[in-house]
Order: sequence, then C-alpha cells, then structure tokens
Amino acid sequence: MFLGEHSHSLDAKGRLILPARFRDQLESAFVTSEVDGCLALWPPAEFEGRSQEMKAKWRGSTAERNQARVFFAGAVDASPDKQGRVAIPAPLRDFAHLSRDVAVTGAWDHVEIWDAATWQEKKRSGELGLAGDGSDSAVPSDSAVPSDASLPSDSSSGN
Repeated sequence: MFLGEHSHSLDAKGRLILPARFRDQLESAFVTSEVDGCLALWPPAEFEGRSQEMKAKWRGSTAERNQARVFFAGAVDASPDKQGRVAIPAPLRDFAHLSRDVAVTGAWDHVEIWDAATWQEKKRSGELGLAGDGSDSAVPSDSAVPSDASLPSDSSSGN
C-alpha cells in the first residue's frame, strides 16, 4: 500500500529518487501517463490490473480507445536503480509538465508523480471537498440521489 506525500526534484537526466518507504514495494515498476495529468508508478501485479482496465477500453468509444493507446504507447519499465532512482522518459515528463520540483504521492495501489504546482492545486481542491465547504463542486451531497432510487438486490446473499 502506498501512502503519503513527498517533495522531490528530478535531476538533470530526468531521474527521480524514490522515497525510501516506496522503494521496497517498487523493486520492479512501470511508469504510465494517467488521466489527471500525472504519471503513475505501478508494481507489476497492479500494472497488470490497470492494463486489463485499459484493454477493455479498446471496445469502447473513440475517446476510450485513444486513452488506451496513449496509456500503452507511453508505458515503460521504470525499475529503480541501486540508488533508488527511476528514469522518467522525456515524453512522459512533457505529458505531466514535470521540470524540476515534483510531488510523489501514495495512491493506495500505485504512486503518482505530479508537477509540484499542479499537485498543490489538486491537493487544495481535495481538501476543500474533505472539509465540506458547501460548494456544489466539492463532494456531491446525498440529495443528488433520487429518493426513489433503490440498490440492486444481491441474489447471492439470499436477499
């Protein structure tokens, strides 16, 4: 499980030193582009699961197929070297607008790599949602669900 937030810098060769707490879980890893404009580092088993999700998009809309194409075309082996550094290819750095300062964040089953300024914006938006600032753009309220909505029954539970 990947948790926490870390501030790091890319070196001149586009390498990122992984936080020590993530290294043991990422002895082998893949880096991909993600929908929110960040990069993701995936352990092999989790990468396989994400790949299956993307593979399913091939049967979807044109936009979904294009998303899958970009995901697979940009995915690369990003196993850390002996110093715990991960080389991030230039096209992926460009995609995520990474220059020097980055945020490395845990995202449960993978690690996200963000441009530091972009991460601060995403983080602030998420904090407002968690704080329940009352705006419609934060977390949807229960009133968004029609009162006559019912949950599908689960026939396997005997209900």
